[in-house]
Amino acid sequence: MTDITAELVTLRDYWRYAISRFNAANLSFGHGTTTAGDDAAFLILDSLDLPIDALDPFLDAKLLPAERRLLADRIETRVTTRKPSAYITGRSYIQGVRFHVDERVIVPRSHIGEILFSEYLNAQGSSFLPDPMNVESVVDICTGSGCLAVLAAKFFPNAQVDAVDLSADALEVAKINIAEHEVENQVTLHQGDLFGPLAGNRYDLIITNPPYVDHEAMDGFPEEFRAEPAMAFDGGVDGLDLVRRLLDEAADYLSPEGGMICEIGSGREILEEEYPDLDFFWVETAESQDAVFWISAEALAARSAG
Repeated sequence: MTDITAELVTLRDYWRYAISRFNAANLSFGHGTTTAGDDAAFLILDSLDLPIDALDPFLDAKLLPAERRLLADRIETRVTTRKPSAYITGRSYIQGVRFHVDERVIVPRSHIGEILFSEYLNAQGSSFLPDPMNVESVVDICTGSGCLAVLAAKFFPNAQVDAVDLSADALEVAKINIAEHEVENQVTLHQGDLFGPLAGNRYDLIITNPPYVDHEAMDGFPEEFRAEPAMAFDGGVDGLDLVRRLLDEAADYLSPEGGMICEIGSGREILEEEYPDLDFFWVETAESQDAVFWISAEALAARSAG
């Protein structure tokens, strides 16, 4: 690598340089950023431990020699390895909340985090999610890095939160995040397949962002997505294998007034055709109108009874 640290002095210099390198290498994005400019800004700001949403105030700041070397190395790593920037910095964010990530887990980018913030941090409260003070039990199925379990512990202060994943490696990362956010007294980790480790338990809320990518889409993944654990994406031929299991089993694990919020990607039409008797409530997010659904325990129980 050519030493460019003598010529590049300010944060603006490294941002421009990174954008040029990223575009020339035809990198792919989608791990919290969607453009070369945004990805470069994230990599630079997070590497320098600066607020990731505040580029402008620091653009003309002169960097120390050690900071220049760090940024030059990380920009080169991003281009040559095509790993997501979050793996290079070791951090990812949901609505500004920081989480540890590494190659053992998918980089968190769930719509459910956005929904929790938008529903509970407004004056009217949520129109469909339960009153947070009345929630006593939550389970996060397919927890991965544990980010949604941690957010659940914060939004539902009176709740005990179970978090389940099939991957022992992912649970090790979740353990780090639970400790860093100091919610060990609320969150319990379980290794197993969906509801497998939870026999006999009932929950006021099921949160789940299961693998939901179909095989055709996985075959077309760019290298950045191939750097993540394949099992965190693989939802079967049409992407909905685990979603079907969740719908078929969830009623047995919900309290009568509870419900499930589930992210499914792009399978709305398939689900509505296969489950015409289920009353899905599709939750709108900043980027989608049908990637996440809410369904009540009552609706699931009625189907099971029928």
